[in-house]
Amino acid sequence: MVKANFADVLMDCARRKQSQLVVGLDPRLDRLPVELRPPDGARTSAAAARAIVTFNCAAMDAVADHAVAVKCQVAFYEELGCEGMRAYAATLQAARDRQLIVIGDVKRGDIASTAAAYASGHLGPAGRDAAPSSDFIADAITVNPYLGSDGVMPFVEAAAANGRGVFALVKTSNPSSVEIQNLESGGLPVYVHVGELVEGWGRPYCGQCGYSLLGAVVAATFPGDLARLRKLMPGTPFLVPGLGAQGARVGDVVGAFDGHGLGAIVNSSRDIIFAWERPPYDEEYGEARWQEAIEAAASDLRARLWAATH
Repeated sequence: MVKANFADVLMDCARRKQSQLVVGLDPRLDRLPVELRPPDGARTSAAAARAIVTFNCAAMDAVADHAVAVKCQVAFYEELGCEGMRAYAATLQAARDRQLIVIGDVKRGDIASTAAAYASGHLGPAGRDAAPSSDFIADAITVNPYLGSDGVMPFVEAAAANGRGVFALVKTSNPSSVEIQNLESGGLPVYVHVGELVEGWGRPYCGQCGYSLLGAVVAATFPGDLARLRKLMPGTPFLVPGLGAQGARVGDVVGAFDGHGLGAIVNSSRDIIFAWERPPYDEEYGEARWQEAIEAAASDLRARLWAATH
């Protein structure tokens, strides 16, 4: 049975929901609603993990009608050890249960058999063998392409075999990214060379929508670079971080999209999952109605993104 191309699934979901929004599930225990936090004397890793899963499930219920996908940054689960990784696995499954596309923000990068093992664990194996475990399988994951094609293609091949996707880091949102990514080589910034490589690697894996299952992480915090890369990478879907808490605004992401308002998805984490802490949602909802605040923030941002790109 031929599996659907991930880009086709992603673009179809964006059209159906009229949404390009990704909600980042990056929970911090000390910012969860008080009602969910374990008491100070009982803050074991197991109790923290249970609280995070409860919060994540409630947040996904709130955003399911408004978001194309959720993205789990694995660091916030790894820091809780084995219990945290059980929470990560439970969150991935809960997203699937809610028919949300789920992106594992794992930023893996290695070569040869090691890359293949990472890919098998997070996307499923490239061959016919069954995966040893499906605990950490996501619909797409992030990878670091700075090891070259040897470090990317095992992930792409596993994604192709399983109907899943990959997003390679090209231009990241952190201010110090310029220290490496903007270095000039042959008269062009390094990020441009990486973007051209990613576009080429992904070209054989394009779906009917014209986009590849191999996407790129390109930040909204550098809107000029974002627009430049969109022109250089017409067949690559973008995962766009940096909106909200990192300083980018809706107008900064417009350059990521094609003429139909497609080709990119935009992540927002803290501004949505902790919406009750900030205006206007703090006054209207407050912590007592935190789930409603999350839904309102997701609905509002979805509408603003769609309107800005159509």
